[in-house]
Amino acid sequence: MTTTDHILHHCLYFTANSLARVITRMAEEEFRSTGLSPSHAFLLMLVNDIPGIGQKELSAKLHLAPSTVTRFIDTLVYRGYLKRRNEGKSSRVFATATGVGLNAEIAAAWKSLYRRYVDILGQVEGDDLTARIHAASDKLGQPR
Repeated sequence: MTTTDHILHHCLYFTANSLARVITRMAEEEFRSTGLSPSHAFLLMLVNDIPGIGQKELSAKLHLAPSTVTRFIDTLVYRGYLKRRNEGKSSRVFATATGVGLNAEIAAAWKSLYRRYVDILGQVEGDDLTARIHAASDKLGQPR
């Protein structure tokens, strides 16, 4: 192993980004049948699960910047999957009938993605890795 290989394979930044590229490619393939990107699908899934959710809460749950969530919502509104309802200064988001209709297909894609990486990693290792990455993300994301 070269010095550079050693540095790369022992660097959380490099390793996490490498994993993100691999799992993103897998997710895009599994969610392709929905016609949505995985990020758009997860946002729609949350809105279906919590009708009337606010944009701020969506940002927190998805760990995305509010401006990114606004763009995602704009896209899904344009495509007829979501609608906004303004309540004073806040905006609530609801799925349209078309958006609700995609829920089963999104759930199937999510389940297929899970099965795909579990077939490679094993269920215990896949679930453990997910939990450990989540915990690390929470710790590293806390203000210093």
